[in-house]
Amino acid sequence: MKVERRPYLVVAASAALALSALAPGVGGLAASGSAGTSAHLTYAGKTHLAAGRTSSTADSLTDQTAPAIEADSHPPQNPNLNHVAASGVPRPAGNALATGQLSNFGGFTGINHENQRHSGTGAYAMTNFSLEPPDQGLCVGGNFVVETVNDALRVFSKSGTALTSTTALNQFLLAKPAVIRTSPPVFGDFISDPKCYFDSDTQRWFLTALQIDLDPVTEAFGTHSKQYVAVSNTNDPTQSWSVFFFDTTDATGGAHASCPCFGDQPLIGADANGFYVSTNEYNLHPFGSSFNGAQIYAISKAAIEATPAATPTTIPVVQINAGPMLLPNGGLAFSVQPATSPSAAYESANRGTEYFMSDLDFSAAPAIGMGASGLAVWALTNTASLSTTPAVGLAVTVIGSEFYGQPPNAEQKSGELFLGDATHNPLALVAANDDRMNQVVFANGKLWAGVNSAVQTANGPTRAGAAYFIVTPSDANGTLSASVTKQGYAAVNQENLLFPSIGVTSTGKGIITFTLVGPDFFPSTAYASINASTGVGDIHIAAPGQGPEDGFTGYDNPRAPGAGDVARWGDYTAAVADGNSVWFATEFIAHPSTDLTTRTALANWATFVAHVTP
Repeated sequence: MKVERRPYLVVAASAALALSALAPGVGGLAASGSAGTSAHLTYAGKTHLAAGRTSSTADSLTDQTAPAIEADSHPPQNPNLNHVAASGVPRPAGNALATGQLSNFGGFTGINHENQRHSGTGAYAMTNFSLEPPDQGLCVGGNFVVETVNDALRVFSKSGTALTSTTALNQFLLAKPAVIRTSPPVFGDFISDPKCYFDSDTQRWFLTALQIDLDPVTEAFGTHSKQYVAVSNTNDPTQSWSVFFFDTTDATGGAHASCPCFGDQPLIGADANGFYVSTNEYNLHPFGSSFNGAQIYAISKAAIEATPAATPTTIPVVQINAGPMLLPNGGLAFSVQPATSPSAAYESANRGTEYFMSDLDFSAAPAIGMGASGLAVWALTNTASLSTTPAVGLAVTVIGSEFYGQPPNAEQKSGELFLGDATHNPLALVAANDDRMNQVVFANGKLWAGVNSAVQTANGPTRAGAAYFIVTPSDANGTLSASVTKQGYAAVNQENLLFPSIGVTSTGKGIITFTLVGPDFFPSTAYASINASTGVGDIHIAAPGQGPEDGFTGYDNPRAPGAGDVARWGDYTAAVADGNSVWFATEFIAHPSTDLTTRTALANWATFVAHVTP
């Protein structure tokens, strides 16, 4: 699920029923937030990934009705290719396309739509919806690779051997099945936006996802929401995990406007002391019509990693309403990304400091984004207190940066279509969403991050590219400051780069990954080296796309009039370091779109998982 200060949900279709600013201030001024309010984690129980075979019943257009947006009233993405005034579009020189791969390259095809749709065993067999976009999650450690998407996960070995079946997220998180396909169908829990993280310090695995109650009969959103956090009990993700959740409804006390609410697009990070979740808070009724800004949740890492006893100890959750802290700079804070670290080299100042970053384009859309030339750098201090009596403090400083702005939706290479032809629809554009902050890494004393941005290379029209930022933070003596060490753009002449993620080793050697798509490319997995001295190198294609995106979100149909033209994609990629290697994963199209042995009737996306030594 992704929202642009308005609901921007994952889109789903069932087999039996179609389911439906520029910030004015840049500089070094820091603002401090309150210590937050305290809730607690609820222990749901033990879980594990399914070991058996998942169902593989074939789908067809006759047993999956015309898809529609599930409980989502957002207007469609603007199909125009220009979202930023031409005079404001960055004009980078562009990056060359390399013909080979970087050192020690390897990779494999991960979860695809067919796996996702048919994941689940026992009572969860055939209970997933068809979903777009996948929302890429990836974490790596030991000899394991954990991949998660909407709404499934699987464990692989580093050679690409599947060690578990593809498990439905509802099953793994001990939630109700998404839909039981009886007549009439029974709707369960809405799960979305998974992320995962391997903590190299403690050798534990984390997985998160949001949840919203559904009316079992009408499928309408209910009045409660929560955030799931699952933690492995050992360093082996194929063994048992503990599942927790905390409430994100914010319906009591009147402190948050228009609630009951839900936490959209949960983002995760960690330091030596805590595990952190940041969400964008929207109201549930009328759905997504009110935005309360970013909410930050802090949890003791030691407490949540301890295997629960028969009667689990209550674990506090500190909630901070961070949204209003950027009002002096033009709007409510959104997508405040916590940092992860490739090693145990966390920031120890001020009894533990967790850094975050966010951007300042408060006008990002779905229509016209004005762009911004600044960044917000955040610090949560005294994180060591999370294991005793939590007493953390949050500060933010706003600094200048290069310009970035709302990207255009992406053209894709023309090719044969199955679903498009069957529903009499033309080739869709690929959604570039907006220019919110993507994942943040704290490595080698710096923060590394990127955003989608409009770019224009030599002799080319406005396309989507990546703006990247390498920022050096400091919070000496409790005074937060930051400066840009290196910044720039990744762009390919005439083509598009979507949803950048940066993975960085502890020595500061990085990889930036994205989807490459355009008039000459089907959606492909691509990457480049990145460092604080020379920036981004040539673009390498890890997995070339084999056909156009041909999924149901890109096509108009009677159940969702006007929802076509732009196919959902992303909403994010992933990149993580593992020792001297960097692993990364993105959505791509693995087979020709008319190859019905490798897709379902409604979608043809797949994922590619790769690694190199930068």
